[in-house]
Amino acid sequence: MNEAQREIVAQVDNAIRSRHSIRRFLAKPVARKTLEELLALAACAPSGTNVQPWKVYALVGEEKARLSAAIIDKFNAGPIETREFDYYPKEWVEPWIGRRRKVGLGLYSLLGIGKEDKAAMKQQTARNYLFFDAPVGLIFTMDRKLGQGMFIDYGMFIGNLMTAARARGLDTCPQAAFADYHQTIREVLGIGDNELVVCGLALGYADPDAPENHLVTEREPVSAFTSFRGF
Repeated sequence: MNEAQREIVAQVDNAIRSRHSIRRFLAKPVARKTLEELLALAACAPSGTNVQPWKVYALVGEEKARLSAAIIDKFNAGPIETREFDYYPKEWVEPWIGRRRKVGLGLYSLLGIGKEDKAAMKQQTARNYLFFDAPVGLIFTMDRKLGQGMFIDYGMFIGNLMTAARARGLDTCPQAAFADYHQTIREVLGIGDNELVVCGLALGYADPDAPENHLVTEREPVSAFTSFRGF
């Protein structure tokens, strides 16, 4: 590997390693041209027989605010709309429940929210539907005729987008929470019933002074999840 190749590898590695979920953004706008570049790079993701299952609704300004207001109204009224697919397990067991609790406790600790402060927890949850104040909100859908395997392809699409964003100094937060309000999203954005709401994503510039943005989750070592055979 020559010096130029090592530099490229270092830049790609840094974009991957420096990505983490941001939960408070600056008001600084993101240019449409930049967003189009990111989406074009995201679309380089592989998909089975090149189906390319992704469809994106990119929202800024009043359009984003209109969707946020509608969802928060439903959120405050309760209960959530029934999610159309299982994202989390129906029964939480170790090691997953421990990891989930650690993230929640870490976030609330940084925000100074106590274990019994249900009102503050609800308020923080509601911030999901403001896209955490990010200037750009993305809603991802795919045609429900497509099979479950297409979720794998969709994950690579979103992963490409987040990595390309970091390379440009932008930050993101993928948000499964939007799937809980798929009916409201359809009503506000005029999305047909043939489209499955997969998730949302906040995109913008991280607020460096926000305590919640200092939460960086741990990753298991390679030895914990890999079985090497024949090496």
